[in-house]
Amino acid sequence: MIGIFGGTFDPVHYGHLRSALEVKDIFGLTEVRLIPCANPPHREQPAVTPEMRLQMLELAIKTQPGLKIDTRELDRYDLRQTPSYMVDTLESLRQEFPSEPLLLFIGSDAFKHLTGWHQWQRLFDYAHIVVMTRPGFEIQQLDDFFKARLAVDIKELAQDPAGKLCFQQVTQLDISATAIRDIIARKQNPVFLLPDAVIEYIKQNKLYETH
Repeated sequence: MIGIFGGTFDPVHYGHLRSALEVKDIFGLTEVRLIPCANPPHREQPAVTPEMRLQMLELAIKTQPGLKIDTRELDRYDLRQTPSYMVDTLESLRQEFPSEPLLLFIGSDAFKHLTGWHQWQRLFDYAHIVVMTRPGFEIQQLDDFFKARLAVDIKELAQDPAGKLCFQQVTQLDISATAIRDIIARKQNPVFLLPDAVIEYIKQNKLYETH
């Protein structure tokens, strides 16, 4: 099984990395593909260039062989054109992996807005969707579309390549890229929020500073 973990990674931090590593172990995944978004459809354009976000991600995971970077969204889109729609990314991955179970990991906040995603129903044609939840999270009333796809046991995800919905508790560190950018802009210390190699890269390139 292959995990899919998308994001702007602006910058990548321990909240991203811990969740990705944890779901890899919980679900026994072959790998987790971290896919930097080129042109996010539901938020403002990232503060730094795609190339720099990619370089920070490379620095962050270089000692974790189970985490891999997938640049298909950066390769596919011109920043001035089409938004990076996850359904297109999953369709592309399915062409590459025709029979393997694909697991798309999203946060509980993203799940609340899933029905606003571009062609969101088609996501289930290409992958299972796993909602990463915090301890104490309670599943709200699901409509019939989601109820019909709900997996009671994570072992069900290995039986089909796509189509299931699963909720999985993970250790979600309360870290946000927005807060990190604010800390750097205020000239405060972001140590212990993201890898030291990423912090050094940010310093060298004077990223997120206010002038």
